[in-house]
Amino acid sequence: MAVPEGTEQPYQSLYRRFRPQRFADVRGQGHVTRALCNAVRESRVAHAYLFSGPRGTGKTSTARILAMALNCEQAVDGEPDGTCASCLAIRQGSSLDVQELDAASNRGIDEMRDLLSRVALGIPGRWKVYIVDEVHQLTPVAASALLKTLEEPPSHVVFVLATTDPQKVLQTIRSRTQHYEFHLLGTDVLSGLLRDINDAASLGVAPEAIDLVVRRGHGSARDALSVLDQVAALGEVDDETDAVTDLVDALAEHDPGRVLAAVAAAVHAGRDPRRLATDLIEHLRNGFLAQQAPNLVMLSDDAAAEAERQARQLGRAGVVQALEVLGRAAVDLRDAVDPRVTLEAALVQLASPEVDTSLQGLLRRIERLEERLAGRGDAPTLLPSAPPASTAPPAPPPPIAPPPLAPPSPSPPSPGPRPVIPSPRASLREPPSPPPRRSGPPPGAKPALGGLRRHAESPSPSPSPSPSPSPSAPPPAEPPPLEAPAASPVPAAGPSRDELTKLWADRVLPQLPGRIKAYWSAGRFVAAGAGRATFALPDRGLLTRAAEMRGEVEAALVAATGAPVGLELITEDQALPAAPHSSVPPPDEPEEDDAALYDLDSLEDAGPAVVSPHQRLLDAFPGAEEVTP
Repeated sequence: MAVPEGTEQPYQSLYRRFRPQRFADVRGQGHVTRALCNAVRESRVAHAYLFSGPRGTGKTSTARILAMALNCEQAVDGEPDGTCASCLAIRQGSSLDVQELDAASNRGIDEMRDLLSRVALGIPGRWKVYIVDEVHQLTPVAASALLKTLEEPPSHVVFVLATTDPQKVLQTIRSRTQHYEFHLLGTDVLSGLLRDINDAASLGVAPEAIDLVVRRGHGSARDALSVLDQVAALGEVDDETDAVTDLVDALAEHDPGRVLAAVAAAVHAGRDPRRLATDLIEHLRNGFLAQQAPNLVMLSDDAAAEAERQARQLGRAGVVQALEVLGRAAVDLRDAVDPRVTLEAALVQLASPEVDTSLQGLLRRIERLEERLAGRGDAPTLLPSAPPASTAPPAPPPPIAPPPLAPPSPSPPSPGPRPVIPSPRASLREPPSPPPRRSGPPPGAKPALGGLRRHAESPSPSPSPSPSPSPSAPPPAEPPPLEAPAASPVPAAGPSRDELTKLWADRVLPQLPGRIKAYWSAGRFVAAGAGRATFALPDRGLLTRAAEMRGEVEAALVAATGAPVGLELITEDQALPAAPHSSVPPPDEPEEDDAALYDLDSLEDAGPAVVSPHQRLLDAFPGAEEVTP
């Protein structure tokens, strides 16, 4: 419809007035425009193209420029001249050579059949170009109907499909096209475009306002031009980043009161809590990118520096936690009864570390502590300092030479029968002499065989009253733990046999290496006193191997008791006579007949006595020779 003379032309939006008309006018998409321009110049145009990318990046405009270049009467180096009748008709939307279809509103099978029915018709120009916008919204039936024609169209037909979501386009359609991806415009490119249009349209927008428009454009040329139109109409800049900056500063200072005051000021100024949360997330993201990947920040240099300063003040863990908490809050804001309360609760949680007991909150507090210590040049002390050298346990005594393996020289016989431990193959039908004992069992009790052997192995305390210790003699100290020896000195007499037996089973033996434990686990302490102890092993072969490792065992005993303990190794056959240095008194005479104390008729034949694994292996293979690795 023609505008009457004398009537002022209606106002057109900036993105319509300054739509690109040549390939060279398209900003930020050189990888696409160069390929299309070369194809037109060299007459190598494909029959179908697929343009994909975010909104406002020039997909539809590039498709129209391609149609103009194909039908231009005076094309120069692949570029349309823009002055011929074909170019003017395409620019005005009245050309029969270009058919545009919006698949968002014409997505059914009927619309697609109507379009395909006119594909073979003749046209005034040389090429007929079909531009299908938002092609991913076609129904599956309509997309299937397009396949055959798209694969083998008439020689004068070119299809240009545009979409913002190429993943939703059928793979069979994408495989029949040349796919070009459009990108968001960089900060410098978008800023230059806005400044050129500001000068060309004589808008008079201030340079600082241009920077605000670039931030709000988010890389889209159409969005940025719409914001530029709004700023030009308003006559001033309504910068809403002040509230966001105040909120981030309050979070960095951990001031909940200031956070609530900033939210109240923004709400009173008309800011929606949902939009405020979105702006805050975007600002924190820009700060995080400014720290980690500055080339990805779509802000001016000053704005990027400010965002990076605030992100550094919050710390990396703080920024990540704020993004997570505000992201969850933004989801909750959609259904919240009072969005302001939900936003305030999330911000107070971020501003008050003591309120947040989550793992992320604890990590954030640890990071702040490390930063403070690093700023002062201090190092956190997580473990107590080592004890002074004076409190270290005494060095273990030099290893004592093992006793000779030959039978000891005969000693004067002690009064009374000499107890003998039966051989492993001895039968109970020929019982050995009864073991010495301190006193008989209670009247009427008949101990079992196990009790008899235990009675023989562990000497009982003397029934005679022992002299009271002198007042000057210190009481025996409890054995200190293995990890840290007790500070109080151990009496010179050393630990007793019972103490060594308990420490051996509870602390020393579990901490020994496996190779030592294999030989020493079958033994036992039979006597102790005066800093020495007698350790009995089942047989001589085991004793020989254990003697090679005695130094390490003595060191472990020193660490457990805090006093030097020298070890003397003997076999079980030598264990019954009291060791010469043992503090255990010799057993007394039996007070009554053994036959009256034990029920010998109820005894049964016992199996072989328990011997060491080492000896059992040698018995199983007669004539075998042990080889030391």
